[in-house]
Order: sequence, then C-alpha cells, then structure tokens
Amino acid sequence: MPTHTCQADINAPIQDVWTRFTEPDHVTNWYHANDEWHAPRASNDLRVGGEFEIRMEAKDASTGFDFTGTYTEVDEPNKIAYEIADGRIVDIDFSEEDGVTTVTESFEAEDENSGVQQRDGWQAILDNFKKYCEDGE
Repeated sequence: MPTHTCQADINAPIQDVWTRFTEPDHVTNWYHANDEWHAPRASNDLRVGGEFEIRMEAKDASTGFDFTGTYTEVDEPNKIAYEIADGRIVDIDFSEEDGVTTVTESFEAEDENSGVQQRDGWQAILDNFKKYCEDGE
C-alpha cells in the first residue's frame, strides 16, 4: 500500500499539542475535514494495545462512520503509531524547536479513494488541528 505524509507546524509547546491531539474532549473540537462534518464523540485508551474511536458524521446526520484503531506505539510526547481497524498503519511524530511543534502523519492509503483525495482529507484534518491549537480554544 502506498504511504502518504501530511505535516503541520504549530505555534505551541509540544506537551500542549500532545494533549490537544490525544484527549477526547479536545479531539471532538477539531477532528473533521470540513465544516459540514464534525466529531460528536471520541474515546481514547492511549497505551500500546489500547483502542480509540472517533465518531465522524455529517452535521445534517445524512452519513457517518466510526474511525477506530489500536495503538502499537505510544511515546509521549514524541510518537504515536496505530493500526486502523482495516489493517492500515499510521505513524505520527511530534517534534519541537523554538516553541514550534511539528506534527508529521504518515498513513497507508486505502483503495476506495484516490491518494490525492486521502492526502487532502488527512491534511485538512491536521490543518483544523493546527487552527484549534493556535486559536487557544
């Protein structure tokens, strides 16, 4: 499977970025690719072997799905790796330099949508995360 990478430089300390990326009360505020979607609920057992679930839905309730996976690596606040329920692998690296935290997500593509569509969708979610962190919500 091809691997794609998305990245964002966030003007916030690494520990703040980590917390906003992993705590369900924060995740529900930023985990969507566009304003027509939202994440009404999330759960997270952040440990190797732990599972997460993020409910993603259209705001008009016309469609939705549960994004789930199992953690294979957790190294706070530097790295998260997990296997999505469909078997694809995701690696997320966090690094900080001069108060700017870089989040780099690498993920295996699925076969249903084009690589460009997938990369754009994942990047849009990461861009929402950057905005959420920097707006200080």
